[in-house]
This record gives sequence, C-alpha cells and structure tokens, in this order.
Amino acid sequence: MTFGKLIATLAFLGASAAVGYIYVQKKHTAAIQTERLEAAKPLAAPAITVSTAKTNDFIETAVVSGSLIPREEILVSPEIEGLRVLELLADEGDHVKKGQVLARLVSEQIDAQIAQNRANLARSDAAIAQAESQIAQAEAQAKEAAAQLQRAEPLKKSGYLSGATYDQRESAARTTAAQLVAARDGLIAAKAEKAQVEAQGRELEWRRSNTDVTAPQDGVISRRTARMGALASSVGEPMFRIIQRGEIELDAEIVETELKNVKVGQKAIVTVPQVGNFEGRVRLVSPEVDKTTRLGRVKIFLGSNPQLRIGTYARGLIETAHSRGLGIPSSAVTFDQGVASVQVVKNNTIKKHLVTVGLISGDLVEVKKGLHEGDMVVTRAGTFLRDGDVVRPIAPAAKLSEAR
Repeated sequence: MTFGKLIATLAFLGASAAVGYIYVQKKHTAAIQTERLEAAKPLAAPAITVSTAKTNDFIETAVVSGSLIPREEILVSPEIEGLRVLELLADEGDHVKKGQVLARLVSEQIDAQIAQNRANLARSDAAIAQAESQIAQAEAQAKEAAAQLQRAEPLKKSGYLSGATYDQRESAARTTAAQLVAARDGLIAAKAEKAQVEAQGRELEWRRSNTDVTAPQDGVISRRTARMGALASSVGEPMFRIIQRGEIELDAEIVETELKNVKVGQKAIVTVPQVGNFEGRVRLVSPEVDKTTRLGRVKIFLGSNPQLRIGTYARGLIETAHSRGLGIPSSAVTFDQGVASVQVVKNNTIKKHLVTVGLISGDLVEVKKGLHEGDMVVTRAGTFLRDGDVVRPIAPAAKLSEAR
C-alpha cells in the first residue's frame, strides 16, 4: 500500500468514528428527555379496596370448652354394713323411678335377730305383769301392817299390849312399805327394759327394710360398681351413680377477660364433636378464677337428652350481647393509645375519622359513633395513607364476584 492510500484510509476511519460518537450522544440525550417527560406526568391514583358501612346485627359470643357432667349426681350406697349382695335389679343406662329396688342384700341374719327381739319383748311383757302383781301383793301387806300398827297404839297406851309386840308390828309396817317401794321400782325397771327391746326391734325392722337398696330419685344409672356376693359397704365407691332426672350440663372453662360478660340465663350453643349442636342456658357462673391458669368456670344446662353422655368433651358459644348498628370490617379500624379511627374515602380523597366501636361479630365491628350508613372506608387501614391522599377506590373481590 502506498503512503497516500494509507493516509486516505486513516482519514476515512476517523470520520466514521466521529459520526458514530455523534449518533450515540444524540440517542442518549433523547432517552434522558423521554425520562424527564415521563417523570413530569402526574402519577395515577393508587387503587385502594374499600368497604361500605352497612346496618348489621351483632351478636357477641364467648367461647368455652369443657366436659359434660350430671346436673345433679346421686350416690347410692347401702344403709347397712356387712351384708352380702344377693340380687342386682338394675344396670348402667337404665331409667329408674324413685323408690325402685336396685339391689337386694342377704337378710337371714336380720330375720333371726328380729325373731330373738320378739322373744325378748314377750319376756319384757311377762316381767311387767309380774312386777304389777308384786306391787298389788306388797300394797295389801303394807296396808294390813299399817292397820295392825294403828290398832296397837291405843292398846300400848292403856297397858294391854307389851312393848315388844308393838315393836314387832311397827317393824312389819316399815318392812311392807319398803317392799311396796321395791315392787314399784321393779315395775319401772321392767318397763324400761321393754322400751329398750322395742327400740332394738325398730332398729332391726329398719335394717330389714333397708336390705332393699332403692333409688332416691328418678334418673338414669350412669355407673354400677355393685357385684353379686360382695359385701355391701358405705365406705368407698357407691353401689350406683344416678344422673338425677337424666339432666346433663357442660362444665366449662373460660378466659377471665370474657368471664365478666357472662351472666346466668344467657343462651348458649354447645357443640359435641361427632354428635351435633344443642341449645342450653348458663346456669352458674363461678365467682372464682384459678390463679394459676387464669381461667374461670361456667355451667351450661342442657337438660335430658339420650345423645349426651357424661365425660364427653364439648365446646360452647355463649351469647353475651346483641345489638343492631353500622358494621365495617375490623381490619378497617386502627387504634392509637386506645383511640379508634378509620380512613373514610370521600370524593376519592382520604379523610381520617375518629369512631366509637361497639360489639365485634366475626370479622365485623360495630361503629356506634363517627360514621354514617353508606360511608366508604379503607378496608385495610394503615400508615401508608394520609389525610388528603387521592386514591382510586375499588370494591372487594368477593363483592365483585357476587355482582357477577
């Protein structure tokens, strides 16, 4: 290549590079201008999900859980000790009536004691009759001795009766009088012995009548521990456990923060897993809270139902309050140092409203003051919105699907 051609080639390459540089610079300047134009455009308002304040029914509930127990449980034990069980006439699950015989105990020993007692009573009657005849005899002897002494007194004074004879008659009068007192005391003792025998007889008759173990009240037998041939005893486990009138209730625990809202007579729905729901009423609210678990106790009366079995786990919802008012999602309410507020959307602009809240039912909260029906509020209120912000409100997805 000649020197002239080399110079021409270099000049051409330099010119091409200069043209490329100028092209890149122009393109970069155009991109910057485009970005500045985009930044100068007004931003689109953010889409915000809103909810409308509407009138709703609010039912506030308290959750409890526990076990089913008898409303009243009757423990049936034998009245007498040491007798063997001869016969069992009732079993678990049986419905029994007041006075119905549940079991019979062996009574031969008591029957023998009753026969002996009757013999002792006859002996006491004979002793009383004998004492009465002794009294009659002693009274006659005492009367005769007193008469002889009385006749002897004038004879002694006139000298026709010796002193020794008079002394004999006086002694006889005193002796017969003492015998009369002793005979009367004997009658008292015989009557006392008869009274004791009669008392023993009444006790034996009572024991004999209680060899039949009976139901004190109507109800359902929940447990039977009595066994044939076993010795009946009132110590330890009772022979029978009876649910009085078959009435069941839920003995449940509740957190102390909700206990203050529960009152006797409130309606409740009790759910027994795998069985169903049952209506009940609060019968008792315990005045004590466990200092360890911080739980209180309530009892919900359910009545008699063969589907309910004691010992079963159950849950309950107690209706503690009821009202009707404006409702909004609970997520729309924010709290700052105990003050509740919502973000209202009006003319696509955010405005903070202080509100007074009431009952909470599910995911809705009652607004007693600060809103009007039809007001739109930000469904999920937060700190990313401020008063005066422009937004684009949209309905929740669930409500759009409902509209379709």
